Amino acid sequence: MNSATRSLRWEVGKGCLVLLDQTRLPAEERYVECRTHSDVIQGIKGMIVRGAPAIGAAAAYGVVLAALEFGGDKEGQENLESFRAHLEAAAGALRVARPTAVNLRWAVDRMMRRADDEIRRAHEGDGGVRRCGGVDRSIIENIKHRLLEEANSISSEDIAVNRSIGEVGRDLIPPGARIMTYCNAGALATVDYGTALGVIRCAQAAGRNVRVYACETRPLLQGARLTSWELTRDNIPVTLITDNMAGYVMKEGLVDLVIVGADRVAANGDVANKIGTYTLAVLARENKVPFYVAAPISTIDLSLPDGSQIPIEFRSADEVTTIGCQRIAPEGVDVLNPAFDVTPHEFVTAIITERGLVREPYGVNLKIVAA
Repeated sequence: MNSATRSLRWEVGKGCLVLLDQTRLPAEERYVECRTHSDVIQGIKGMIVRGAPAIGAAAAYGVVLAALEFGGDKEGQENLESFRAHLEAAAGALRVARPTAVNLRWAVDRMMRRADDEIRRAHEGDGGVRRCGGVDRSIIENIKHRLLEEANSISSEDIAVNRSIGEVGRDLIPPGARIMTYCNAGALATVDYGTALGVIRCAQAAGRNVRVYACETRPLLQGARLTSWELTRDNIPVTLITDNMAGYVMKEGLVDLVIVGADRVAANGDVANKIGTYTLAVLARENKVPFYVAAPISTIDLSLPDGSQIPIEFRSADEVTTIGCQRIAPEGVDVLNPAFDVTPHEFVTAIITERGLVREPYGVNLKIVAA
């Protein structure tokens, strides 16, 4: 996708983050300007921006916006200690905007490490900068610029990473392959290009002539609204199916492989992804269809031994009881709405990362690739 339709971009002239409102697609291409870190948090929670890499990049710019908001402590004094406390408060709120995708925390932590590095340099007087008690405003302004550089790096690196994932995964795609995917792991879920759809895009560019079966992905229909929108815009043949058709399509021999994205990968290879991914993995195993996960290294969380430790986000009942503004269920009905499920590593044929293909034993090989 071209930069005009990327999931997010920083507007230099306005000093704000612009998000493509994914809740309005495919009917309307609407853009939302985030001028504060709280705007970014609301954009993440409201799924205006979604997808693990995309919300990580958005959160990085959220830290930048928090820095730009700083006008001093309660007494109006600008010093590095109050600046750091202001950033950490914003970072804490950003980290918990959505709990499952580890990229969110990863990006915010990276931004705070950069802030701490710059603050330490200022304290040490690097380059003749005087030590802080009452700090020059120019020192804090310089740190703000450095934080914007870091967020820009996270954004540009994400695009490069996705293209590398595409190149690694391309060789898994035979000519004429029929590929099933789930939810949206495309340009809209990243800064650009995509993880699972990045593999598909790369294979198509190499002349593999693929066809995609996109599951609609209830309850928010990201497959129907977003994946099919991306693929039709790129002239990649796509067939939309309801989620409960996946087993039928596999059993009829219409699918050669499945590729999905991921929001978090545990140390043993268990994978958290959009609710319904586990069901798809079980069906793929029953029908002897390879099941691949495309995910950047930033999605691997070696601190969690297995998928049982991955926090699962539960969302509003309205997402299940309504489609758009139309209610489809009776008032007062009980609703269970986990946003993610965990696929055990034994159901995963391989994990496609920017550093190569990872196979069993995941407990060993994920540590190697993430090192």
